Amino acid sequence: MMEKNAKIYVAGHRGMVGSAIVRELNRQGYTNIITRTHKELDLCRQDMVEKFFAEEKPEYVFLAAAKVGGIVANEEALADFMYYNMILEMNVIHSAWENGCKKLEFLGSSCIYPRMAPQPMKESCLLTSELEKTNEAYALAKISGLKYCEFLNRQYGTDYISVMPTNLYGPNDNYHPTHSHVLPALIRRFHEAKEQKLPFVTCWGDGSPLREFLYVDDLADLCIFLMNHYSGNETVNAGTGKELTIKELTELVAKVIGYTGEIRWDPSRPNGTPRKLLDVSKSKALGWTYKTELEEGIRLSYEDFLNNPMRAER
Repeated sequence: MMEKNAKIYVAGHRGMVGSAIVRELNRQGYTNIITRTHKELDLCRQDMVEKFFAEEKPEYVFLAAAKVGGIVANEEALADFMYYNMILEMNVIHSAWENGCKKLEFLGSSCIYPRMAPQPMKESCLLTSELEKTNEAYALAKISGLKYCEFLNRQYGTDYISVMPTNLYGPNDNYHPTHSHVLPALIRRFHEAKEQKLPFVTCWGDGSPLREFLYVDDLADLCIFLMNHYSGNETVNAGTGKELTIKELTELVAKVIGYTGEIRWDPSRPNGTPRKLLDVSKSKALGWTYKTELEEGIRLSYEDFLNNPMRAER
């Protein structure tokens, strides 16, 4: 168990996941949280990372820093996604180990699982068949980080763990028109359609793919729970175990935002993977379940969107 005054470093504290972890640590009464902005500490610079760890010697590390993006960004910058994520995570994990960090938690993504993995996806399906090509670079980097934690455990007896979240949403999300994920993109589109009084909104595909969504504060709660209650080489899935169609999601977002126009579908546009659901029986067996239902989470996210002055630029 982490002591309330233990020195805890949250890497990536300005991102959606990192900021949620900091919020939850504060809420649970942890008092000694260390953070650094990208300007203060470039995690891709090995010398800077080594110096930081040697000086600060954090006892616990939540590694939530990453270079992320949607389908378009991933396809356009394959080399960049692989390089930055690989270098960043290796620097942090290695320096944590060199400086006697008690426990590290590495945050990955459900895109690490094979493209044709049986649904719902169990943790054990990792590396059983080929990856989805559009985000292969990101997935390979994340798998490497997860495996490096496992190999340190095996070789040196460390207690490094990893968690793999499903689609996330919530405060501090990215609402960029072309570089955001499906849920924040829908929030922005329906908000603008409502403001501009547009008679209809056209969405990609036919609305049939199934997706699972986890509110980011629930993920943060799980991250701290696992830091205190889980040790093991296999990763832990983070999700709700519930799914809905993109069509149902779209109607729910329109309802929350109060957009009353028509929703049209453009089947000439790609649908993406037909189904992506995590098997969450492992986290349930450990004694954890999510708290925030999707409609409530979308309402909270919309409030954050309205109060986020950077939303247009991000």
